[in-house]
Amino acid sequence: MIRIGSLALVIGVLLTGPVSAESELVARGDYLVNGILTCGNCHTPKGPSGEIRDKAFSGGASWDEPPFKVTAPNITPDTETGIGNYTDAELRQLLRKGIKRNGARVAMIMPSGFYEIMTDRDLDAVIAYLRTIKPIRNAVPEPVYKMAQGHPVPPGGESPYTEAVLGDKVQQGFYLATIAHCMECHTPMGPQGREFATSMGAGGGKFHGPWGVSVSRNISTSKTKGIGGWTDDEIKRAITQGVSKDGSKLNPPMGFHYYATVSAADLDAIVAYLRTVPPKE
Repeated sequence: MIRIGSLALVIGVLLTGPVSAESELVARGDYLVNGILTCGNCHTPKGPSGEIRDKAFSGGASWDEPPFKVTAPNITPDTETGIGNYTDAELRQLLRKGIKRNGARVAMIMPSGFYEIMTDRDLDAVIAYLRTIKPIRNAVPEPVYKMAQGHPVPPGGESPYTEAVLGDKVQQGFYLATIAHCMECHTPMGPQGREFATSMGAGGGKFHGPWGVSVSRNISTSKTKGIGGWTDDEIKRAITQGVSKDGSKLNPPMGFHYYATVSAADLDAIVAYLRTVPPKE
């Protein structure tokens, strides 16, 4: 009887182990895609009342800028208009290196350079989750590139982090702020691209939308221009609720409702990292 029970336990472990591991990976991907990565902010179409959830990830925002004219592509598993025919390896290359399966670079609006730092596990988790979402047939216009597309990588984010590095709170915060591509919007653009070396976190980027024009704020530790004089709770409220220190409402495109799903521990780490960003006046 004991042997039979032990055998049943072993079989149970063999049957449920891989399934459990896969479900944990998908759950992690769900947390990332629908939270810190804010993928739907660009890849989900929007109507007058906000995101059209029954068309989630089927292609969304469009940009007509000096470097390109593009629409965020369909990233559902649809085999004709989405990523259903991409292999995992092709998706890893797309996400981390910004290179499509045909060898072309993605438009620079896609923050693939900020995903160079992503751990292998998190990259696999994102791909595993994307495989589970509802496939939607929706073809978006082909991209028009007006110049060669770059692959800007923020300093310190040049190679994948290991799980061990994430044991340090500030390093974890840097990791999360990087894959959230915070400094893509909160660092000004210069003639040669984002001015990471001299103006990291200084803000000043302009974003046009139904809300009018919003300007990314200074998120350096400057006490006069940045968030150096803000409390931790005020910073967290701005991130997750879109409410400034003075109580005023912040405008999109920052994905406050996505960041509202970020765990308390991850928010603490992000704030800890932001406390280390040199002041920019």
